[in-house]
Amino acid sequence: MPFSRLAAATTPTAHLGLGLAAVGRPGYINLGREDDLPAERTVDALRTRTHELLDAAYAQGVRYFDAARSYGRSEEFLADWLHARPDIDDIVVGSKWGYTYTAGWSTDAERHEVKDHTLATYERQRAETDTLLGDRLDLYQIHSVTPDSPALTDKDLHARLAEAAAQGLTIGFSTSGPAQADAIRAALAVTVDGEPLFRTVQSTYNALETSAGPALAEAHDAGLTVIVKEGMANGRLADPYAPDALRAVAEETSLGCDAVALALILREPWAGVVLSGAATVVQLASNLHAAVVDLDEGQLERLGALVEEPGAYWERRAQLPWH
Repeated sequence: MPFSRLAAATTPTAHLGLGLAAVGRPGYINLGREDDLPAERTVDALRTRTHELLDAAYAQGVRYFDAARSYGRSEEFLADWLHARPDIDDIVVGSKWGYTYTAGWSTDAERHEVKDHTLATYERQRAETDTLLGDRLDLYQIHSVTPDSPALTDKDLHARLAEAAAQGLTIGFSTSGPAQADAIRAALAVTVDGEPLFRTVQSTYNALETSAGPALAEAHDAGLTVIVKEGMANGRLADPYAPDALRAVAEETSLGCDAVALALILREPWAGVVLSGAATVVQLASNLHAAVVDLDEGQLERLGALVEEPGAYWERRAQLPWH
């Protein structure tokens, strides 16, 4: 499996990855993003920003990079970066299918993405991804599986995904919403010819939303690589939006709220890769300090009190504006 490359890495940041959701398109829901990106969010401006982040991440030991068909031009930007650096062969590249980007490079579109987990969408988007990333793609994930997703029951889709796996592509899925744990457990039960289909799971988990934790531990025990997204809760755990308890612990560690928030996730024995969603090189450097944060039991207890009820967390997330 491609993630075995990470197991051999010795850098402290090997278990931190870079997600491109915030820089592959001009609009996203992260708080503070209006100040993080160039005022003129042209394709070239965001391509340049993405390449700066990829260069900085690689130089600091990051080896997993995560894109998606719905992240605007993230696959294109990542592909351009890879083509210019053919000697880089020690990274893992993941992308996702299942959402189609529909904003037309606008920040005020009525709909930014449309979800469809049918076989037809997989075939179309797989071809689009292959055109850009080709054999550099290691992992292809179903984007935001929920318990009612047809991707959990479509045998024809499962057969096509199993064919891709037989050809060397790792097949995974991501989750979202208050029923993440149910989706994870349902996906763990999906088999083709008696063999588990999925080898990775990517889920939201952070100081405010921990409900997927037990199911992610089960996935890890079943042999899946666990990737954690939205560790910063779309900016809610970063300055200046962080809760007081997180601010206090960050001050005690002399590091940023972001580093503490991500370190909290890195402590979990099932966390294989924790994604940074940084939009600036300075944010990325701060995020990567998570690898050296040491939290004591008292600090962990105070941070544990921040957990929200899943329904309330996801309702709040749904209300975040696209900047």
